[in-house]
Amino acid sequence: MLYLVMLPLFFIGMLFYFKVADHFNIIDHPNERSSHSEITIRGGGIIYLFAALVALVLHPEFWMPILGLFIIGIISFVDDRITLSGKIRIVFHLAAVTLLFLSLGIFQLLPFWASILLYILVIGVINAYNFMDGINGITGAYSIVVLAGLQYVNYEVVNFIQPDLIWLSILASLVFLFFNFRKRAKCFAGDVGSVTVAFWIIFLLLKLILLTQNYSFILFLAVYGIDTVLTIIHRLKLKQNIFDAHRLHFYQILANEQKWPHLIVSSVYALLQLGIIVAVIFLPWSFVYVFLITTVPLVLIYCLIKPRIIVVTEM
Repeated sequence: MLYLVMLPLFFIGMLFYFKVADHFNIIDHPNERSSHSEITIRGGGIIYLFAALVALVLHPEFWMPILGLFIIGIISFVDDRITLSGKIRIVFHLAAVTLLFLSLGIFQLLPFWASILLYILVIGVINAYNFMDGINGITGAYSIVVLAGLQYVNYEVVNFIQPDLIWLSILASLVFLFFNFRKRAKCFAGDVGSVTVAFWIIFLLLKLILLTQNYSFILFLAVYGIDTVLTIIHRLKLKQNIFDAHRLHFYQILANEQKWPHLIVSSVYALLQLGIIVAVIFLPWSFVYVFLITTVPLVLIYCLIKPRIIVVTEM
């Protein structure tokens, strides 16, 4: 019953935000990294902050990670409006991740050096999730698949979190997708959307991994991870600054150079991740075997096909 009430409220919240965004000119202008050509409302991912507020009301005991989510979400929303320096953003990211780690007891569980490595990994994943948000539908579809997989684990494998904390993020993703999973999107997630949902998913994954000690669950982000890591390697080989805007992700090549419809590319990425999630949940193998059987094919696809389609495009 709660979710039947929240769903229309989320829609109303989004429509209200569109009015505010239109009034204050919160729009996305295409640039050299963009895979779109139209001016579109930016920051539709603010719906995840609405959902987080509801989660806080329902489960105030999770105030610490939710506060971290608000910190990283709000600074990302500000960055959507006025581009901030990387130094300012990293300070807020560190503060948010510190709250997340405190809530999970990371500093008591891990030695100092391991905590530092985890900081780097978590902030890297958050930024990777942001970089992968470049075409219509990809962030919402991919997030729903990951969150649905986590909810299945929560119900059928091991109860690691109150279901509300996953259902609310799924509802937010569905509402966002209604306006974004279109040939001509009504709105884009903006940094506030991609960064916030990434933080939310990382919280859930870390909580699950810490409880089960099963590191295979990190493969719930395998498709994004492979595209991001291999694209960084590609750009380093080209002697490019990996922090500059670009359009060399595999999904960008497919959408921009190969002219695949955005929604097809987004659906392929989501379905590939769904297949990996099914393998992680149901294959009775160790992490190493599951890792190899799920990631090696994607690495081969990336390494064999991407160079060919880039060459064909350049010719």
